Amino acid sequence: MPAPARFSQIALPLAHGHSSNPAAIVVGNANARIIEALAEPSAWPFGTAILMGPPRSGKSLLGRWVEEQGKATVIDGADSESETTLFHRWNRAQQNGEKLLLIADGESWHITLPDLKSRLGAALHVEIGTPDDAMLGDLVLSHATRRGLALGEDALTYLIPRATRSFADIEKLVGHIDRLSLERKVAPTLGIWRDALEAVQGPEQARLF
Repeated sequence: MPAPARFSQIALPLAHGHSSNPAAIVVGNANARIIEALAEPSAWPFGTAILMGPPRSGKSLLGRWVEEQGKATVIDGADSESETTLFHRWNRAQQNGEKLLLIADGESWHITLPDLKSRLGAALHVEIGTPDDAMLGDLVLSHATRRGLALGEDALTYLIPRATRSFADIEKLVGHIDRLSLERKVAPTLGIWRDALEAVQGPEQARLF
């Protein structure tokens, strides 16, 4: 049986990968205030918001949620776009009274075009933070539920103190647990949790505590 979805999340009406389950955004300390801010585009300075965060932290899912709600036009991967193109896109949005959400990775976006830099400097800037223990547990359960993988409180008690505070690593960890469980044809227990931790983070981390 899948793990119970006891966590707070925003379901999206969009299929995720090859799963029949809907994609979902887990809500926790790292993104709750960001979701509140993105839900109110009328408060964005010049109708523009910039969303940043680490890999696999749900930036694109949040962008899809904003777009599905009809709140704004979203440019995902804005840091990979031509700065001149973005400058003209921002101007067009201003002329049309259009709300604009730009999504970029972490702190790696350094804008060199002065006109674009000054305009985006005035936008709302929000960044997904580091998940705490509660959110890490919710992320584990969310990934497990989507995979139909049974992970209970005993799994969380073992995994969470040893897991890195990384969205990407948590996703990999649950994927490894699922794969090892299928390969060995047994339900995931301590041996599988430990081996999955070693595969994702190294043996030292798996032996902690």
